[in-house]
Amino acid sequence: MKKHILCIGDSNTHGYCADPNDCADGGIRFNEDERWPCLLQKDLGENYLITEEGLSGRTTVFADPLYENMDVFSYFWGLLKSHEYIDLLIIMLGTNDTKERFNASAPTIAWGMERLCRKAMATDCWAPGTKPNILIVSPPPVDKRVETSRVADEMGRGSVEKSQQLAAYYRQKAELLGIHFMDAAGCEFNEVDFMHLTRQGHRQLADRFLEKLHQIL
Repeated sequence: MKKHILCIGDSNTHGYCADPNDCADGGIRFNEDERWPCLLQKDLGENYLITEEGLSGRTTVFADPLYENMDVFSYFWGLLKSHEYIDLLIIMLGTNDTKERFNASAPTIAWGMERLCRKAMATDCWAPGTKPNILIVSPPPVDKRVETSRVADEMGRGSVEKSQQLAAYYRQKAELLGIHFMDAAGCEFNEVDFMHLTRQGHRQLADRFLEKLHQIL
């Protein structure tokens, strides 16, 4: 059986494209030749199965008062069981948690990530004879220019600063739980909303994952 890698994330895992001119199909989602999970699948080859689980607006544990089913925790057990067996779980969340309406500090967001990881570790979804294998990823920090972009009201005050702090807290949680950590800072954002990856940013992130996975798989 192929090694199964499940990628749970938000719009930057789903492949949302804020600039249609940057997408080969001219749409709002990068295609299978552009999204980082698909690129990672091609790089790893036929012995691996990469499953995309990206949802725009998704949070770790915070229920969104405006949209339903945005926190992954509320249906995490069923999601994990539907994709068993899992050899590696990648979780890249936190950007949406920084929105002003959740009123959550960076340490609180990191606690949400810890809660997710503990739930995953306690779920019987792992390949037989293996231990839970989790990689938490700190998303690229939101660019300061988001405050004057078209999504300024959606993100609200404080999102930039909190997103910049996440990596340090996520690293601490990874060390506490004995799991893997990766910082995705530096992958290229678009010049429209300054928080979604460009086509080049997806390629950069896939390369970052490829290097990391060679270390842990």
